[in-house]
Amino acid sequence: MSVKPVFIVVMGVSGTGKSTLGKALATSYGFPFIDGDDLHPKSNVEKMSTGTPLTDKDREPWLELIRTTAEHKCVELQHQQKEQQPESSTTDNDAPMKETSTEGDGERRIGVVIGCSALKKYYRDILRGKRKDIASDEAVLPAHLEPPHPDLLPTYFVVIKGPKEVILERMQNRQGHFMKESMLESQLKTLEDPEGEEGVVIVGLEDSTEQQVAMAREGLGKLGV
Repeated sequence: MSVKPVFIVVMGVSGTGKSTLGKALATSYGFPFIDGDDLHPKSNVEKMSTGTPLTDKDREPWLELIRTTAEHKCVELQHQQKEQQPESSTTDNDAPMKETSTEGDGERRIGVVIGCSALKKYYRDILRGKRKDIASDEAVLPAHLEPPHPDLLPTYFVVIKGPKEVILERMQNRQGHFMKESMLESQLKTLEDPEGEEGVVIVGLEDSTEQQVAMAREGLGKLGV
């Protein structure tokens, strides 16, 4: 049976270290890492650079682009894996796959890790390949996100949680990032705690990156990743 690819979102407000953990987690699995901030349109970056919070209208196309990027990357990786299968089958003894990224039958797990604030459940639904219809509370799939269906690219969230004071201190020490300190309060007010949602793992802000990776992998392992 083919192993489904996975989409892992490392989430939290600005200053929690999404990129640091995302890169480390992706490396541990042998997955590529993409910083969601790099996918913001220029208009969003300009707003945030002036300390202006983004609206849902600003965020929707960005979130949809993140989901689409994850889908396309996984399709690309699947294609590469199929191309390499005949060669790899004859060189397994020379270059064994990492145990951490393979299933029982030896097929390598494919996936992508993306860092994204994902503050509201509505935003997370878009990243899951769903979207709330304006007229109802039911999650529906927009036509342009149809391939693949959410159950073909399951989405998991690794949430970095910690005290506001520590986050603020980290933001004050950051250089050259477009996010302004004044926006932290706005993000914290916007944040809808994802704890309890399906496919969510919590890690501590004040733990080391190595500890965060270990906790994330343990939690994701219990979810079948």
